[in-house]
Amino acid sequence: MRKVLFSAPRVLARRLSTATATGSTITTAIGPLPVTHSANIVNTLDWPKWPVFRVMEPSGKIVEGVPEPQISEEEALKMYQMMVRIQNLDDIFYNAQRQGRISFYMQANGEEAIHIGSAAALSPNDMVFAQYREQGVLLWRGFTLQQTADQCFSNESDRGKGRQMPVHYGSRALNYQTISSPLATQIPQAVGAAYAKKLLKEDSISICYFGEGAASEGDFHAALNFASTLDVPMVFFCRNNGYAISTPVADQFRGDGIASRAAGYGMHAIRVDGNDLFAVKAATEAARKLALEKSVPVLIEAMSYRQGHHSTSDDSTRYRSSEEIKMWQDEQDPVDRFRKYMESKGWWNAEQDAALRDKERSAVLHAMETAEQKAKPALPLMFVDVYNEKPHHIVKQEQELLEHISKYPDQYADHH
Repeated sequence: MRKVLFSAPRVLARRLSTATATGSTITTAIGPLPVTHSANIVNTLDWPKWPVFRVMEPSGKIVEGVPEPQISEEEALKMYQMMVRIQNLDDIFYNAQRQGRISFYMQANGEEAIHIGSAAALSPNDMVFAQYREQGVLLWRGFTLQQTADQCFSNESDRGKGRQMPVHYGSRALNYQTISSPLATQIPQAVGAAYAKKLLKEDSISICYFGEGAASEGDFHAALNFASTLDVPMVFFCRNNGYAISTPVADQFRGDGIASRAAGYGMHAIRVDGNDLFAVKAATEAARKLALEKSVPVLIEAMSYRQGHHSTSDDSTRYRSSEEIKMWQDEQDPVDRFRKYMESKGWWNAEQDAALRDKERSAVLHAMETAEQKAKPALPLMFVDVYNEKPHHIVKQEQELLEHISKYPDQYADHH
């Protein structure tokens, strides 16, 4: 299967057959190139589209002719449980923001298979650079619901000490770099981490997640160019979910998605059905193996759909129809697809499903209520950690804040 995953696409074969019509070459600064005597300006939009790798149909059946995935009942149940956990976490914390209990939240509805399929294919030593919609990857690695809730409430148990927006998770222990709000900044950083792994000869890779909207940022192009020329062991994982906030893909770019860009950087690539957990897992396993063995970057484009709003600051019904959303929920939902597969194997039924969802919902509610009762981080923590020793301007800012609070004590009765 892995040979099929990364075989040369028909696009490449067509380019070569057209360009080498004369059978001669010309010497250039980048090496010998084929010669043509026709001033043929190529319309690249006529080239065949990149195919989408799929293992499992929306019905939950394995595609005819494709080998049955090698997965145990235990592993399948764990993967399904994690996807249900993501759904409950997103539902409860989205509503918590609407109730004013937290300031912000971002859901991952419709992208659960991307999280769990890719996370299950990685090594714990692989460094993850996420965007802001990959909470499932961190949960799979062992981040608890309580740690998740503590971060969203910015309380005293938050490992970020209350200095980040909600959903900006991070864990040194789990090799998950802290989320950064500015779009695409993590992409070149992931390349640097992969280059360090190469120099240190580590038996691991870095993986960077981002949306197709982030692929319009300059950081994306610089990162792919550095990764390719430096031959670093890493995976670029693009979630093409149809929208960059309110901008549909038709208004973002004219080319064939994101996978087609790999050719410009001399990079391996694959396009996968992001709603197919088995396909995502197989593609990520193959990409990781290639990246590690050959010390090369690989680009994965996972085709999915963002079923929810971009964030709690967004109302997606202003730019897309309710019918469109419902169609994806009813016909292409990744969690439903995997549930149907497990039911077909005799591993799952409606009664077990209801019990699991009740259990996960209760666990999320408990974590949220516990986090909500905890105190906020101590005020001095605002001014530590960036520098080994506080420079003058930071000392001055801290002093000015304490003087301000001292001047208006009634307005800051709860500070500590």
